[in-house]
Amino acid sequence: MEEKDVKTNPDFQVEEKKQNYEKYVKEMTPTHNLWLQMLKAFIVGGLICLLGQGILNYCTGVIHMDKETAASWCSMSLILLSVLLTGLNIYPGIVKWGGAGALVPITGFANSVAAPAIEFKKEGWIFGVGCKIFTIAGPVILYGIFTSWILGLGYWLLQLTGIIH
Repeated sequence: MEEKDVKTNPDFQVEEKKQNYEKYVKEMTPTHNLWLQMLKAFIVGGLICLLGQGILNYCTGVIHMDKETAASWCSMSLILLSVLLTGLNIYPGIVKWGGAGALVPITGFANSVAAPAIEFKKEGWIFGVGCKIFTIAGPVILYGIFTSWILGLGYWLLQLTGIIH
């Protein structure tokens, strides 16, 4: 077969398209350095925890709150800060750089609730904010409650059978 006949062959064209597509996907797929990502997550998560510990120490040491009240103020402060930074479009940059270090703590959960609300505000308070606010956080809440229910049921059954007291 001549080279011209090979290129007009449908099987050759399909194979060539597959190779071109695989090359395109390889070029477009970002490469990640796992160790660098873990280091960034550790730094961001550590800084969030450091900030939380600073708030806790301030509330217990300077304002003389009891530990429970100080812990509540710490959580509320971190949530407020996260929502404000989300509203100012700063927190998404922190998440992009720090990955799971910014998404796992309570600040990440607050961000996951605030971000859709801000994004869909233009659609109105009812159909925008009201309907979309829990698009990301809703499944987390649902599976958290369901898992705790299953674990509670298991604990209750283990108590009934006398395995645990």
